[in-house]
Amino acid sequence: MTGASVDQRHPAPLPGVGDGLSPRAPRGITGDVVLLLAGLAAIGTLATNIILPAFPRMGTELGLTGAQLGLLLSSFFLTFALGQLVVGPLSDRFGRRSLVLGGLVTFVAGSLVAALAGSFWLLVLGRVIQAMGACAASVLARAIARDLFQGEALGRVLSLTMIAGAVAPGFSPLLGSVLVELSGWRMSFLFVALCAAALAILYLRRVGETHPVGARSELALRSVAGTYRSLVIDRRFLRPALAVSMVLGGLFSFFAAAPGVLMGQLGLTPFQLGLSFAATVLIVFAAGLLAPRLAGRHGSHEVGLFGLIVFAGGSLAMIAVAWQPTYLTFTAAISVVLFGMGLINPLGTAIALQPFGRQAGSASALLGFLQMSSAAIGSTVASVLPFPAATSLAIVMTAAALLALLAFALAFRDRPERVRQAPAVSNAEVATDA
Repeated sequence: MTGASVDQRHPAPLPGVGDGLSPRAPRGITGDVVLLLAGLAAIGTLATNIILPAFPRMGTELGLTGAQLGLLLSSFFLTFALGQLVVGPLSDRFGRRSLVLGGLVTFVAGSLVAALAGSFWLLVLGRVIQAMGACAASVLARAIARDLFQGEALGRVLSLTMIAGAVAPGFSPLLGSVLVELSGWRMSFLFVALCAAALAILYLRRVGETHPVGARSELALRSVAGTYRSLVIDRRFLRPALAVSMVLGGLFSFFAAAPGVLMGQLGLTPFQLGLSFAATVLIVFAAGLLAPRLAGRHGSHEVGLFGLIVFAGGSLAMIAVAWQPTYLTFTAAISVVLFGMGLINPLGTAIALQPFGRQAGSASALLGFLQMSSAAIGSTVASVLPFPAATSLAIVMTAAALLALLAFALAFRDRPERVRQAPAVSNAEVATDA
């Protein structure tokens, strides 16, 4: 039988579609791959931010208190954080495909439960199921990026993913406010269910399996615990991971506290709140575009440290204006914070994940756990502090910035000597030397 006839009977997968045995990596960084990774990474944030403008109407219709509405956020964060620790090792053992698709199906199911909920506890159940699916998507977005790209390309695709993914948390409150006005708060849950279904189709058509059988690790409790232990004690992972986690904790604290500041203290309407969130997209865009370019010239560690310094400066500015905030002063301070976040987030993530290709799923899961745990802690602390919302948020942001600076300063100190002498060295070389 000729080779041609074999190819006709067993045609190769379409470009970008995995065969389940070996990865079918896209040729370069393409827009649809970035869109997919951004969607997987942002689906959880989208599901949270899109319901923020609906809180007043949701509370009125179901008779919910402020504390119960807060539980809709914290229950999601907690489930999201814990679920990632399970998804990561499973994906390293069984591959990405089944976990991605299973996570998206679970997310759709949770969204439907929440959309149809007639009581508070059914609504919480829907949010918990949502979080179980969203955590799989978020973990595997980073793991798939690590499967497909390395070095500077990894840092670049993470930056592009962050830029594209910023559209979801940035514009989702604006979209949520429109959906609430047109169709009620339940439509927000139906909308995110449709988004998850579209991501599943895009994943099947363009990427598929990216973790080949030969690269998969064993799945045993002792092995999983050993993998997490090795990551926790590995300073190449722990220090940048802690820094990024503090930053993301501060960001989610902002998402949780912003309605109290902008609507409660400053008197904005739900639609105006959505417009304010949407404006932050431009800041994240700018920082995300600059991060890989600056890193190519000056080094990822150097630019990451600069981003954290900017983040800290913006947090201190928030404290300065928090006692008597105006829309202008609060927006100016939070803009500085978000710009610093936009610089450190993709670079710190790439630095933390780069050395761990074989354990990319577990490393991404542990990073996600740290991030969402920080988000849960930060949003909870901001809600219980006995101060106005703007002041509480400023305190949480400043604490997160200082802790992130401390963690990343240690990683900066330990960066390879060659990076100090040649700042333009690639992330791949940084990981090799580390």
